[in-house]
Amino acid sequence: MKKYFVYILECSDGLLYTGITNDPDRRLNEHNSGLDRESFTFKRRPVKIIFLQDFSDVEQAIYFEKKIKKWSSKKKLALAKGEYDFLPLLSECKNSSHSKNYKREDN
Repeated sequence: MKKYFVYILECSDGLLYTGITNDPDRRLNEHNSGLDRESFTFKRRPVKIIFLQDFSDVEQAIYFEKKIKKWSSKKKLALAKGEYDFLPLLSECKNSSHSKNYKREDN
């Protein structure tokens, strides 16, 4: 059975990179060897894997990767650290214009 992996890398400058692969060791070596000068990680080497989740269905892996790519760095770090209780809190919108945060004046 083929496996697919969604991973989060921590770059040398502290930024995070999210990707998908069928071979985490090979992919990590590719990132660290700098094969692609135009890649996000090229100038941020060395990188290390801080999160790895395996999937048997490539469609589920792609869905999960796309979902977490949109997450904030704080939320990705909470996932990587296994701090699952913080994920809903880190998902809340903190913009003052958001309807949950809007303070209505009662007349």
